[in-house]
Amino acid sequence: MPRRNPLALGLLGLAACLLAAPALGCGPGRGPVGRRRLGRRQLSPLLYKQFVPNVPEQTLGASGKAEGKVLRGSERFRELVPNYNPDIIFKDEENTGADRLMTERCKERVNSLAIAVMNMWPGVKLRVTEGWDEDGHHLPDSLHYEGRALDITTSDRDRHKYGMLARLAVEAGFDWVYYESKAHVHVSVKADNSLAVRTGGCFPGHATVTLRSGERRGLADLRQGDWVLGAEPGGRLVPTEVLLFLDRDLGQRASFVAIETASPARRLLLTPSHLVFAARGAANGTAAFLPVFARRVRPGDAVLAHGAGGQGLRPARVLRVSREDGVGVFAPLTSHGTLLVNGVLASCYAVLESHRWAHRAFAPLRLFHGLLSLLPARAEAGNGTAPEAGMHWYSRLLYRLAGGVLGHEALQA
Repeated sequence: MPRRNPLALGLLGLAACLLAAPALGCGPGRGPVGRRRLGRRQLSPLLYKQFVPNVPEQTLGASGKAEGKVLRGSERFRELVPNYNPDIIFKDEENTGADRLMTERCKERVNSLAIAVMNMWPGVKLRVTEGWDEDGHHLPDSLHYEGRALDITTSDRDRHKYGMLARLAVEAGFDWVYYESKAHVHVSVKADNSLAVRTGGCFPGHATVTLRSGERRGLADLRQGDWVLGAEPGGRLVPTEVLLFLDRDLGQRASFVAIETASPARRLLLTPSHLVFAARGAANGTAAFLPVFARRVRPGDAVLAHGAGGQGLRPARVLRVSREDGVGVFAPLTSHGTLLVNGVLASCYAVLESHRWAHRAFAPLRLFHGLLSLLPARAEAGNGTAPEAGMHWYSRLLYRLAGGVLGHEALQA
């Protein structure tokens, strides 16, 4: 048996003690984002004036605090998306299309609810009577002003169905459901940039990384111990080791931001609150590039792309930014905290809009893997190890600690 270095074993033991958190390190895992499985159990209607969960709407246990009115033409207005689902009837009494505008999370939930309504009552559709409000018809802190709240009925306006409609809304994944009135049910969701929404994956499964050999490999086939291209703080491309996956789920559906560039032509998909290095307007060097949430990137901005013919990083102007649904979420963590995905430089981190602080937060994990590499008895077959599915326990632990120390609202942009 090989003789182990006592210092390495001591440091390894210390790191293991610091990192061990059995109570927080394991969890039940996640199902499809924001959706509860509709099982065969008997569903019970909500009672009049009942709300689920049984806490006020604007608390962390429900939809969270209001973030302020979204005004037409503002930066935040551009994050609202129209819903043209033919299975939903929008009242739109203002004839402005405002009731169709909502956040991505709200759109996803209401589309799920529309299917449940048709399954429950054939021939009946979901009806939205109030959506985004730009005319001041609600209380000052209403989530209607942010596209996060809806008032709903059934298309036949049968009030005897509204209790069950409220229950279906709970099952569809709305963050707060209130059987508010005999005339409608009120539903709302968390902000798209809230902590509870942003703890998911980062890149779709069909995205590719560049190995240090220059070969392209899909994220679904990437393994712990592989070496890929990333970048140092100065912007120089370097080989960097894949330490682990912060999140990995082949079947998870998610909404991605699609960033398309020209010269070189690249197309990067990543979740809205994942960090990518971008600069406002034209940029000549790498110094002007800062880590920002993907949802903040706009056409005309620049990102850092890998030049053709083995060249280094170069600015690439963003032509289009859109939203796209995909299957599979993958978040590899490298030793440098960066990697090339589809030829564009991205951070390994999300949620906190600071690459530097996020990289520091994962320093204990990198230390732990560094100490493991000091052990002579470590099997060389470690390269190519298939990662486990789901979110890594250390990521969950950091989110909990950050939310407890800073407050969950402090992590929102």
